[in-house]
Amino acid sequence: MSETPTKTKLTIAEAFERLMREPLPLQITAYDGSAAGPADAPYRFHVANERGLNYLMSSPDPDLALGRAYVAGDLQLFGAHPGDPYEALVVLKHGIKLRRPSPSELVMLVRSLGASRLVPPPPPPQEAPSRVRRVLEGFRHSLGRDAEAISHHYDVSNRFYELVLGPSMTYTCAVFPHEGATLEEAQAAKYDLVARKLDLKPGQRLLDLGCGWGGMVRHAAKEYGVKALGVTLSRQQAEWAQEEIKRQRLDDLAEVRHLDYRLVKETGFDAISSIGLTEHIGVRNYPSYFSFIEGKLKPEGRLLNHCITRANNRQSTRTGEFIDRYVFPDGELAAPGRLVSAVHDAGFEVHDVENIRFHYARTLAGWCANLVEHWDECVAEVGENTCRVWGLYMAGSRLAFERNEIQLHHILAAKLGADGSNGFPLRPTW
Repeated sequence: MSETPTKTKLTIAEAFERLMREPLPLQITAYDGSAAGPADAPYRFHVANERGLNYLMSSPDPDLALGRAYVAGDLQLFGAHPGDPYEALVVLKHGIKLRRPSPSELVMLVRSLGASRLVPPPPPPQEAPSRVRRVLEGFRHSLGRDAEAISHHYDVSNRFYELVLGPSMTYTCAVFPHEGATLEEAQAAKYDLVARKLDLKPGQRLLDLGCGWGGMVRHAAKEYGVKALGVTLSRQQAEWAQEEIKRQRLDDLAEVRHLDYRLVKETGFDAISSIGLTEHIGVRNYPSYFSFIEGKLKPEGRLLNHCITRANNRQSTRTGEFIDRYVFPDGELAAPGRLVSAVHDAGFEVHDVENIRFHYARTLAGWCANLVEHWDECVAEVGENTCRVWGLYMAGSRLAFERNEIQLHHILAAKLGADGSNGFPLRPTW
């Protein structure tokens, strides 16, 4: 009696199934007509063409491989809006369990799908150069390279950001004062929390580093009578911020400059806020960064540093390949203890550390909802590929905050007077 011959050539869907340790929780279909996974699954990924398969097979980093194919439109997602694929990512994160194939299985998979698939196609135009190539083009965190990195992400389109961020034009974690708070209310609450932690008073001077579209600058000037200066490496942000300052008639108190923070000449500030900048400066530059801030403050002046952090010191400070190529080139994250140590070592006294990571998950959900609501206008403004980058990145980041893979910390510190004074009352007032 003859044996049934073993199948040596697999369809695309069968190849995916062979890599799973457990049954697929969603459906996978491909341009060769193959399908795998339950037909009634709520989400379906479709490999639309050969380039998509090439992207998936040619990158050694799974996140970058999926990101490239998805951004290019070659890996299509059905059952979720591209502006907010959060629920589908939850299924992927919790349900996809890959196994390592044996060498013989790997050879069979490559032969089935074609060895030519291992040659990477040109990446989508939204992708920044690799870390290696960027090193060849300039030193990390030099003035020029930092300007290029910031421009890659922030000089997309002010109109696009208006649609996604909402009227506050605030691209940092909000603070939700209660369960029913809107995104706008939460962004205003965040700025006011920062102002109260800094103990801002009329007539004081505030320096806001990495000020974005000037939200903190305007809030400090309008609500606290503070003379506020903000600096940003994004020209589009600075232009928008200055126009809004004039529109609100805050010219006498508020100013935003297109300027690297290292080139700020003024000194003697009563308070300095750094809201979402530390992620961009590089961990090795923490000592010089916080020393710079210490030198710009008056004795008893306060610093509020607001930034994304790692959940522990065992994680790499580098961001993943997809985030590095498509969102924050050269971005780095450290655990809060490393930041606190750097602040202390620069001569500050740290008074308060607060983790608000769940607030960032809510913030990202709000931004995704805005992207979904204004999808057609956003696509018309920046193109569908860029919109897919944003939907994927924001939904993925929301999931990372919820799962405690990343956090968001406020660090409040004071520059001591010569006699050890810090200007703080016996108990917090904020």
